[in-house]
Amino acid sequence: MKIFSSKQLYEADEVTCNNQNITSVDLMERAGSYIFTWLHQRMQGAQVPVHIFCGIGNNGGDGLVLGRLLIESGYNVKCYIANFTDKRSPCFLTNYSRYKDVTKNWPILMKGAEDFPEIAPQDIIIDALFGIGLNRPPEGWVKDLILHINTQRAFKLSIDIPSGLSAEQAVEDFDAIVKSNHTLTFQAPKLSFFLPETGPYVTFYEAIDIGLDAAYLESQEPLAQLIAKPQAQRFYKQRNKYAHKGNFGHSLIVAGSYGMMGASVLATKATMRIGAGKVTAMVPRSGYSILQSTVPEAMVKTDENEDFITNINYDFEPDAIAVGMGIGNNDETATALKALLKKVLCPIVIDADALNCISKTKTLIKLLPENAILTPHPGELARLVGEWTDDYDKIKKCQEFSATYKVIIIIKGANTITVMGNELYINTTGNPGMATAGSGDVLSGCLSGLLAQGYDPLLASVFGVYLHGSAGNIASQTVGFEAMMASDIINSLGDAFLELFRQEEEAPVAQ
Repeated sequence: MKIFSSKQLYEADEVTCNNQNITSVDLMERAGSYIFTWLHQRMQGAQVPVHIFCGIGNNGGDGLVLGRLLIESGYNVKCYIANFTDKRSPCFLTNYSRYKDVTKNWPILMKGAEDFPEIAPQDIIIDALFGIGLNRPPEGWVKDLILHINTQRAFKLSIDIPSGLSAEQAVEDFDAIVKSNHTLTFQAPKLSFFLPETGPYVTFYEAIDIGLDAAYLESQEPLAQLIAKPQAQRFYKQRNKYAHKGNFGHSLIVAGSYGMMGASVLATKATMRIGAGKVTAMVPRSGYSILQSTVPEAMVKTDENEDFITNINYDFEPDAIAVGMGIGNNDETATALKALLKKVLCPIVIDADALNCISKTKTLIKLLPENAILTPHPGELARLVGEWTDDYDKIKKCQEFSATYKVIIIIKGANTITVMGNELYINTTGNPGMATAGSGDVLSGCLSGLLAQGYDPLLASVFGVYLHGSAGNIASQTVGFEAMMASDIINSLGDAFLELFRQEEEAPVAQ
């Protein structure tokens, strides 16, 4: 699913009206009727008071359409207009007039805190104050209104976007955002729904197709693409019945140091579990027995050094390499990494301490192979691309770094984002239980295993992140979030493949 900018969505509205020979008011009526249908199916005529808070722009117009349709169906509706300026959109004015035509209980024009209503916990609040056109944070008594709404225990439904939240800009005032229980967004979700700073304001969302011009939307380069099961299903490569292990590649895992050998174990196991035909783990000499006993399916090569890696030599041509997990920042290890980057010919995943070595020795950045996959955690990312001021600045810095060095960056976290130049791919799988030691090592193994099987580096990144998160979701259903360990993710990778093609009823997306 594509994620569009506000500008693209406004243009889509205009193109839709022209091509379908309808007015903006007609399109607003369509959008409002879809929201009414959604709410009516759930309320089934219940006489619970519905409080609709409208702004004086098009989002407020959507709220007035919904209010009128609810009144016409016999619901108990109370509508409030945040009358903070004399400027009103034409669509708002049209629907304000239509609203007054169907009821004697006209909307209450609020001018300050004295007009804020009392709302019972069993009531419903509809937030239609501001839409995606908001370009500055709400202030004064309007901000106080949002604070008032947020203190209510009633169910809160936002239309298109929680008021006060921008679709694709940093938040200036986090207190001036409606904290909704659910958001019904038009046509496609917004970028802000998936970022660490703004995502918490969109607990659940559903995208409602309001019939915007499909040809126009298809022609647009999106801000980002959302990766869910339908997309992941298309990534999967069906295996040939007559294939052998040589068809699925040989991956080299360069990982581990004294006290950090678990990183090598986890990455090696994940590489095997995700389907690589063969895996060789390269570890310090002290890790030999550990790897042979914990991952008997893998081969093991050891460095001459007992405690850390000083020389990355191999006597075969790997189809993929993953390097960095738990290797430490020793100067000799950094030198070995430099030698590897100079000679590597196959796709490569660079993680953890390898990234720290690169950040520490800036000349190594120029040796990054084209299409290398970098998988930093937040601290490693900051050392690599520089500190950021907000989530959007972080994304911009990653895009610039990716474009400059022609690499892929995976921004790990909730809704992990894969960055390749200006392209963003937002993942929809995963859960808080995956915030545990070793989870990143498992991801690096997943990526190297897919690369070894011949997946393109970008496809391996996006698909690997999806499967990693899906396995985490499956594991959490058995052990819960708190008890999850990285090895649980590995053990669920097989189920993640099976889940790809399991039919299930679509549900709202939880953040």
